[in-house]
Amino acid sequence: MANLLYFASLAEDLGLKSEALELPADCNTVADLVGLLRARGEPFDSAFNGETRILIAVNQEVSEPDAGIGDSDEIAFFPPVTGG
Repeated sequence: MANLLYFASLAEDLGLKSEALELPADCNTVADLVGLLRARGEPFDSAFNGETRILIAVNQEVSEPDAGIGDSDEIAFFPPVTGG
């Protein structure tokens, strides 16, 4: 099972910080996973609709939407952050 982690305001919006998810056979990239999450409906659809850039890390490495994923991976989602 893939371990999904949600951080900061994204975790608040979704109402969870983490979950284990068995990836379907056709879910091979970060983009596939985002599509799968959006298909759950709200609040996932709004959170991952592309209006807000979300950073994604696969096994603690920042990744692009075409990055490959598998059932043993840790996939973390980070909303944009600001600092001062």
